[in-house]
Amino acid sequence: MKFKPANNIQDLQYFGEFGGVNPSISDSSTYTFLSAKTMFDTFEGNADGCYLYSRHSSPSNLYLGEALAAMEGTETANVSASGMGAITPVLLQLCDSGDHIVSSRTIYGGTYAFLKNFISRFKIETSFVDITKLDIVEAAITKNTKVLYCESVSNPLLEVADIKNLAALAKKHNLKLVVDNTFSPLSISPAILGADVVIHSLTKFINGSSDTVGGVVCGTQEFINELRNVNHGASMLLGSTMDSLRAASILKNLRTLHIRMQQHSKNGLFLAEKFEADGLRTVYPGLESHPSHELFKSMMNTQYGFGGMLTIDVGSLEKANELMELMQNRNLGYLAVSLGFYKTLFSAPGTSTSSEISPDEQKTMGLSNGLIRFSIGLDDDIERTYKMINKCMTELHVIN
Repeated sequence: MKFKPANNIQDLQYFGEFGGVNPSISDSSTYTFLSAKTMFDTFEGNADGCYLYSRHSSPSNLYLGEALAAMEGTETANVSASGMGAITPVLLQLCDSGDHIVSSRTIYGGTYAFLKNFISRFKIETSFVDITKLDIVEAAITKNTKVLYCESVSNPLLEVADIKNLAALAKKHNLKLVVDNTFSPLSISPAILGADVVIHSLTKFINGSSDTVGGVVCGTQEFINELRNVNHGASMLLGSTMDSLRAASILKNLRTLHIRMQQHSKNGLFLAEKFEADGLRTVYPGLESHPSHELFKSMMNTQYGFGGMLTIDVGSLEKANELMELMQNRNLGYLAVSLGFYKTLFSAPGTSTSSEISPDEQKTMGLSNGLIRFSIGLDDDIERTYKMINKCMTELHVIN
C-alpha cells in the first residue's frame, strides 16, 4: 500500500482536558509525583507516561512528536527548539572522538559550519562529497565512518539525494543514514526509503507562518530514548528544548501542511516553467531539465508535487540584489532568509544562508554570486505574480 503521510496525521485524535478539539497545553516546567519511588523510577527512565521536567519532555511536545513521527513513518520523534537543535544532538549522539562523517557538500550553511568548524574540535572529521555520485560517496567511507548525512533536496542548489541507494550503501558499511527533509515535507518520505533518522527544521514549511523556530528528530524508539537519556543523551544534556506553547502552535499548523504543500508546489512549478521559457537558468526538481527529475519522481508522494523551492541565476550579485529589492518594493515577496512562508521569500544564498561556506568551496560546488533562491508563496493568482516578476526582470534587463 502506498504511504500516505497526510492520512497518518489526520488519523491522530486528541481531546483537550475539557473536551476541546485541540489538546490541552502543558504549561508547566516541572511535574508532581504521588510517590518518591515514581520520581526515582522516572529519573532512571522506567516510568512510561510519567513526566519529570519539561527539558526532558512534556505532553505538548509528545503530541507534536507523535504527529511528526506519523508523518514520516517512524516509531517516534523528539522535538527541539530549532532545526540546528535537532541536527547537532543527532550527530553528537552517533559519533565519538575519532569518528568520521560523510556529508553532502551542498547543505544548509549552519550545518556545514557545525561539521567543518565545530564538531572537528572533538576530533570528529567530515568529508564533503557530491552526494549525487554514489561511487564518490562510497569512496569517501573509511573504517571510522559512522554517519552518511544529506538533505533530501539540498540547500540551496536543489540537488536530490538518491535516498534508497544511499540507505543501501549505509547498510552495507554499517552506517546510519541521516536525512534532513526540511525542503520536501510530505513530498518525500526518507524513512520509508530507508533512512535511519529524519530531521526537519519545523521553522519552515511545517509551521508555515514564520513566527516559530523549531526542529524535530524522527527515528526509532531506541534512538530517541538515547537522545533523551538523562545521563548521556545529547538532546537532554544540550538542552535545546521546545516550549510547550510553541509545540501546540506548530501542531495546529501541521494539520494544513498537505494543502499548503500542494499550493507551494503548484506555484513553484508554474514559475519555474515560465522562468525557464524566458531563458533564465532555472533549477527546480519538477523541470525535466533538472538532472534528478526522474529520481525525484521515483521517490515522491505524487500528490504533493516537487516542492516550493527554486533558484534562478541572474549573472551577478549586483543584479540579484537589484532584482530582489525591486520585487520587494513591488510587494511580490520579501528579501528575507528562511522559507515556507505564505508570501514568497528570496535571498542570495552565497552571501546569506550559505555564507559560512568559503568562496572557493562555493565556486567548486556551483554556487554562483548571481544565484537567487526563491521560497514560493501561496499566491492564489500565480499567473498575475509571474507577470509582475517578469516586468521587474524586463525593467532591469535580466531578460529581454
